[in-house]
Amino acid sequence: MSSRISVAVRDVTFRYQSAPDPTISALTADFPRGFTGIIGANGSGKTTLLQLVAGLLAPESGTIHGAGDAIYCEQRTDNPPAGFVDFLNDWDSEGVELRRRLGIEFEYLEHWDTLSHGERKRAQIAHALWCRPEVFTIDEPTNHIDAGARNMLVQNLKCFQGIGLIVSHDRDLLDDLCDQCLWLEPPTSCMYPGGYTQALQQKELGRDVAIRERQKAVNEHKRLQREVFRRRDKAARSNAERSKRGLGPKDSDGREKINLARVSGKDGQAGRLLRQLDGRVQQADVRAKGAVVTKQYETGIWLPGSRSQRDMLFELSAGEVPLAPGRVLRFPQLLMKPEDRIAITGLNGLGKSTLIRLILNEVNVPPEKIIEMPQEVSLSKSRQILEMARTLSNEKLGHVMNVVSRLGSRPHRLLESIQPSPGEIRKLLLALGMARSPHLIVMDEPTNHLDPVSVEALETVLADCPCGLLVVSHDQRFLERVSATSWRIKQEKTTDSIVIV
Repeated sequence: MSSRISVAVRDVTFRYQSAPDPTISALTADFPRGFTGIIGANGSGKTTLLQLVAGLLAPESGTIHGAGDAIYCEQRTDNPPAGFVDFLNDWDSEGVELRRRLGIEFEYLEHWDTLSHGERKRAQIAHALWCRPEVFTIDEPTNHIDAGARNMLVQNLKCFQGIGLIVSHDRDLLDDLCDQCLWLEPPTSCMYPGGYTQALQQKELGRDVAIRERQKAVNEHKRLQREVFRRRDKAARSNAERSKRGLGPKDSDGREKINLARVSGKDGQAGRLLRQLDGRVQQADVRAKGAVVTKQYETGIWLPGSRSQRDMLFELSAGEVPLAPGRVLRFPQLLMKPEDRIAITGLNGLGKSTLIRLILNEVNVPPEKIIEMPQEVSLSKSRQILEMARTLSNEKLGHVMNVVSRLGSRPHRLLESIQPSPGEIRKLLLALGMARSPHLIVMDEPTNHLDPVSVEALETVLADCPCGLLVVSHDQRFLERVSATSWRIKQEKTTDSIVIV
């Protein structure tokens, strides 16, 4: 068991070189033993925070205490983790059992380039758990992982007894693992108890209370301003009544009354009350401006995709395609109409991505009318996509960035970044494709790298899109909202064939 009680982050600020604004600003938080979910829009600093706690980045200011023995499990799985060979060669009971529980084969290192992304992710996390860190920061642990592997992963993470920080698009995972969630909304942050669902409820409740308090303060400020106007008018009339101007030389009674008011102090009462009220107005103004309500960006967008006029987007005759040596993917006749919404499901390694590539070679849709979102976008390709967006006209760029905003990211942060996050580049890909009025959207694990709020925004977008949708995903909650038909790929028990049912 870890000897650490907690990791303490105190007033930490971090700014990437050449970035105009800090990614993390004056953050203070405590991370006790157990898992804390880190939630926020893509680009809000979630990954940056994990790397700061793991010691891979140094804060510009502030301190982080208690994170000496830390491991960071990154989103990408391009390369095997450092020391992976030692994990594979550990034949003590702990290493053997961990490899068994997470289905890690000895040949993984030799064949890393041919492993599925899901297999790589399981290997990455298994190695990190084998290292037994006191502090474990983990970025998108369920990316690419099928339901069976996900259950194995969750059970193993539940056995972790140290301090964990976890970033994930998987809402059920956050509910299963996390005792608290830190919500990042630059430049502010807030810690909520429980998993994602409970944190979201508390966040929305807090926002409702803040809105009511702000409206109450604004109403009080307006009421006091009206009272100021009324009293100023009364004071002006009082001044006019107290003035001796206009009194005739023989109006001794009028002069006597004015002199009596001045002696008694009644002549200045209206003015004093007005000055007191001015002070109350200033205080009410401070309260109204101080009643901060986090800006809520509109999510969900109208997808201006036109439906294809063709009878079929594609039609594949029954056939088969080779996979790994000795295995083939056999499929019946497959066809897709312009309005179909089809989910492709199945365990890792059964050929879902292979089927997608086969279909893309056969579609009856012009290339410019297809939005294709692959499982992963390389770093170089991400930079190219961002540079292409920057070259758009102001009108087109404004439209694209409006879509990005409604998918839960801040456009100015994306445009100012040197290297967009994997989640941000996926949103940008979708936004650029939408500008072309697509007939077909093809997505391979689209929720990978997205934050939970962005996943919900994407669900709203795809639930209303008028064009065809073909999607591969292990996220059942997501598929239930966006698809109407399912093609399930499974391994036949008696042969080496993999079939679609």
